[in-house]
Amino acid sequence: MSADTTIFGCRGIGISFGSRAILQDVTLSVAAGEVLGLVGPNGAGKTSLFEILCGRYTADSGEVFLGTRDITRMAVHDRARLGLARTYQSPVVPGSLTIAETFRAARYAYKPYRTRMDAERACHLANFRQPWDRVAGSLDTFDRRKLLLACLLMRHPTVLLLDEPASGLINSEIDELDLIIRRLVDEYNIGALLIEHRLELLSAIADRAVVLDMGLVIASGTPREVFRDPRVLAAYFEEPAHG
Repeated sequence: MSADTTIFGCRGIGISFGSRAILQDVTLSVAAGEVLGLVGPNGAGKTSLFEILCGRYTADSGEVFLGTRDITRMAVHDRARLGLARTYQSPVVPGSLTIAETFRAARYAYKPYRTRMDAERACHLANFRQPWDRVAGSLDTFDRRKLLLACLLMRHPTVLLLDEPASGLINSEIDELDLIIRRLVDEYNIGALLIEHRLELLSAIADRAVVLDMGLVIASGTPREVFRDPRVLAAYFEEPAHG
């Protein structure tokens, strides 16, 4: 990825908890219109990296950038105002607000304020088709994810950080979600960084993939290249030695 097309990423990220190194010299970048998959076995450091990228953790070393701006020491809410948007594994929505009220809060969270027409367009792109007088807390998992994605578009995002968005979904819903994410990225010309531990899912949506194992980047490239890499196959499928 050339420097001219990169809109978000990090260089040389390292962090330790106590004496344990969680991430070591991690570098990645995302371009406008690109879906980058971040994969790795449990304990690889994926969520810790997301926490650093969104500003909840402070790295011991390295830098995070958005466009040409160094945001390494910037607070979470300031990063959000600059266009960094994140979802979590659990799709938490306002339990007592209607969908209309939820969108109103999202529309007026950041200037310039979005209109109801903007929210309706976001609903269309996210394939969210629930009545606006319905209470958000009554939605099922998939519709909660759709609502949150549509609300994030009210923030004028440059980059979406999606933490296992397929968690809790059935296969048909996952297929639909892949199409939605691709549509949002293409329509708004934004970048998406997607955590997913299931390789087959990322193969269907990601333009590139970065693989972490024990805090280190062990492979980077197209999903086809990466998922055939012997180091990746060993990280996922090699049984530990006994004795």
